[in-house]
Amino acid sequence: MKKIKLVQQIVNEGVVAVLRGETADEVVEMAQQAISGGIKVIEVTMTVPFALRAIEKLASQYSSTSTDPDKFAIIGVGTVLDSETARAAILSGSEFVVGPSLNPATVTLCNRYRVPVMPGCMTIADIQAALELGVDVVKLFPGNLFSPSMIKAIKGPLPQANIMPTGGVSLDNLGEWIQAGAVAVGIGSDLTTDAVKTGDYSLVAKKAAQYIEAYKAAKAK
Repeated sequence: MKKIKLVQQIVNEGVVAVLRGETADEVVEMAQQAISGGIKVIEVTMTVPFALRAIEKLASQYSSTSTDPDKFAIIGVGTVLDSETARAAILSGSEFVVGPSLNPATVTLCNRYRVPVMPGCMTIADIQAALELGVDVVKLFPGNLFSPSMIKAIKGPLPQANIMPTGGVSLDNLGEWIQAGAVAVGIGSDLTTDAVKTGDYSLVAKKAAQYIEAYKAAKAK
């Protein structure tokens, strides 16, 4: 039941912060600021040096089962290329797994341990294969190669597919993606660019709050 609950929580939250950085400590700071700004789903990418340390630290501070709003967050891992990396991240506290592409062995492992897995897909064939492997949410990636109308095109033959665009989602187009039928969106560099440039990581919290406001406005329509 935990997997089902986690998938529902991720969909309910609607916005996933995809975090990359130069160090694990930097990403932890980004995550803490994003959470304080209202984005409660955090994806730490495995391109971060010592990414598992960041996941361990965040998983010790936050939990998807916490009833304290300040301690509630869902910590996951991204840029997972293989099942070995997925298992290491799960053991470090990751509650969901995201990949840039569809790797069947990774999906099989996550299903074995009842952990939500969201592989990156670009084609109808990819998405169909993901569904057949038991994937609950498919990451449309890179999202900047498509327009929101892509979701309608996908849902023609595959109405059962749950799509989360990642890459190229911005404050300007988030509403279009949600209204087109996206179950959630992944937010990458736009969330952190200003903070990295200035060294003021409180800007991550401010941008996160703007994304949450935009998401709620889109859902209210």
